[in-house]
Amino acid sequence: MSEGRLVLPADGRQSETALMIARGVRRLLRTRGFSSLTELPLIDGRRADIVAVNAEGEVRIVEIKSSPADLRADHKWRDYAACCDRLYFAISEHTPAGITPADAGLILADPYGAEIVREAEVQRMAPSSRRALMLRFAQAAADRLHRLADPGGAWEF
Repeated sequence: MSEGRLVLPADGRQSETALMIARGVRRLLRTRGFSSLTELPLIDGRRADIVAVNAEGEVRIVEIKSSPADLRADHKWRDYAACCDRLYFAISEHTPAGITPADAGLILADPYGAEIVREAEVQRMAPSSRRALMLRFAQAAADRLHRLADPGGAWEF
């Protein structure tokens, strides 16, 4: 812990580029009134890069693509549409925007912020899916805060 700040340890799954993109995207989302979590397990067992929720209950999923190869290798992104109201891809300036799927939103990010280049269409989630996702979001956020406050605690229950 540094100067009274709680700092989450890196989980090691993301590249430096992906972490940079996530930082910029999360800053953008925060300025738009969204709270976000990274690496959130979804109802179907897949893990979304960023899930964000606002006070009205709108859910956004942002899939981070750190390179053209990363984008071309991803065939699961369409499955995320049922778990959110808006779906985006987030890339850095080093990934050509033209290779991203046109039926998802697009965010261009750097370490300091991001901008929405293409807005995602709204496709409302089913109420039961929204409830399940909100519960996962709340539990994950609470568990992460608990781990910060009590790093030596037991995590299995």
